[in-house]
Amino acid sequence: MAERKIIDETHVIAAKKGNGLLRREVWVNANNVVSRYNLAYINHQLFKGDNGRVFGFDNAHGYHHRHYFGKVEAIDFTSFENVEHFFELEWIKLRG
Repeated sequence: MAERKIIDETHVIAAKKGNGLLRREVWVNANNVVSRYNLAYINHQLFKGDNGRVFGFDNAHGYHHRHYFGKVEAIDFTSFENVEHFFELEWIKLRG
């Protein structure tokens, strides 16, 4: 059985709360284990590069990594839940 997408969400953030989009995509394998993910905060007013992705986490290109204002760095992956937690912390930190 191929991967299947179980989450495909885009949340619009009001201008007074930071503006932009929160994007969340998650795929699972035949054993219902997260096999692929993309979590991103997109705001073209804050950052024009990387298709407006201010920060995010994904495991495309064969490794787990973090995007932050155009810079990409590998992360130590322990679990998808942990990555979601760090994504939430980044959002809270950026919002101030």
